[in-house]
Amino acid sequence: MVIKLDKVTAVELGLPIVRGTPDASARPDTPGLVDSFGRVAKDLRVSLTDRCNLRCTYCMPAEGLDWLKKDELLTDAELVRLLRIAVVDLGVTDIRFTGGEPLLRRGLERVIAETAALEPRPRMSMTSNGIGLARRAQSLKDAGLNRINVSLDTLDPARFATLTRRNRITDVLDGLDAARAAGLEPVKVNSVLMRGVNEDEAVPLLRFCVENGYQLRFIEQMPLDAQHGWERSNMVTADEILTMLSSGFTLTPSEAPRGGAPAERWLVDGGPAVVGVIASVTRPFCAACDRTRLTSDGQIRNCLFSQGETDLRALLRDGSPDAAIADAWRATMWAKKAGHGINEAGFSQPDRPMSSIGG
Repeated sequence: MVIKLDKVTAVELGLPIVRGTPDASARPDTPGLVDSFGRVAKDLRVSLTDRCNLRCTYCMPAEGLDWLKKDELLTDAELVRLLRIAVVDLGVTDIRFTGGEPLLRRGLERVIAETAALEPRPRMSMTSNGIGLARRAQSLKDAGLNRINVSLDTLDPARFATLTRRNRITDVLDGLDAARAAGLEPVKVNSVLMRGVNEDEAVPLLRFCVENGYQLRFIEQMPLDAQHGWERSNMVTADEILTMLSSGFTLTPSEAPRGGAPAERWLVDGGPAVVGVIASVTRPFCAACDRTRLTSDGQIRNCLFSQGETDLRALLRDGSPDAAIADAWRATMWAKKAGHGINEAGFSQPDRPMSSIGG
C-alpha cells in the first residue's frame, strides 16, 4: 500500500496534538495577552460547540464527525468564568461566539447576557450559518449581542443544497432578515468562493448584499477541512475576487483604519456600501493579528493554525485559581509564532477542523 505523506495527519500517525503551558520566563510583567512580536490579543473567538446542522462539502464529510462528549465540553458556568478572566484580567475587548454552529448551544442567550454584564462590557458578535436565527434574532439582541455574521456561499437553492447537503437556504435568508430587523447590525455575510463551484456568484452575492444593507466578506478557502483535502489550485484568490467584482462595480480602497481586522475593505460604487476580502492565504495579515481562541472543550489556541493547545478546562476542574488560569493563558499567547506558515515549506494543517476550532 502506498501512503501519500502529504495527506497523512498527525492523528493518523498516532501523534497527539501538543498540549501544555509554554515557557514564558522571558515574558514582560504585563497583564495583557502580549506575544514576543509585540502584538496584543484583545479579540477572543469562542467556540460554543463543535456540532453543526449543515454538512458543507468544504468543511466536513456527509456523515458528520465524531462530536465531543458532553462531559468534555465546558459548562455554562465554566465558560462564563473564562470569559470573565479574559475581559477583567486579560484585557479582552471583543468576543466572537462561533462553532460549529453556536445556535445549537443550549443556554446561549444566558451566556451572552452574563457576558454583557461584565465590566468593562465587551463588544459581542456571533458567526452563524443562519439556521434557526429567524426565531432567535430578537432574543439574542435582547441578551446583549451586538452584531452577527451569517455564512452564505450561494444564492441558488439547488447549489446551496449541494454545497451544504441540506435544503435550508430559505431559513438562512429569513435569518438574515430577522437579524437586520432586530438591529444586529452591521449584519455581515461571509462567503467562500471555490473554483468550478460558485465563483460565478461573486457579483450576484455583492449585489444582493448591497440591495439588502448587508456587508459582504469574501474569505479565501483555507486548509481547515476535516477531510484534509484542501488544494491551493481550487482556492479563488483575493486578486481573482476583486477582478470579478470589478466587472460589475467600481471598487475604491477604504480609507478607514484596518487595525487588526482580517478584511481588506473597498467602497462599492463610491459608498456607503463596503465589501471586504479576507485573504488569509495570499495576503496574510499575521503581523497585525489580535486574536486568541477558546475551543468548546476549554483549550486555548494562539493561532487558528496552531499545532499546540493549553488545557484551561483541566485547570478549571482541578480547582486552580483565576490567577493561575490567567497566567497559563498569557504564556500561551506569549509563545505565538510570527505567522501561520501556510506559504512556507513544511506547513502542516491543524488536526482539528474549523468546526472544532471555531471560526
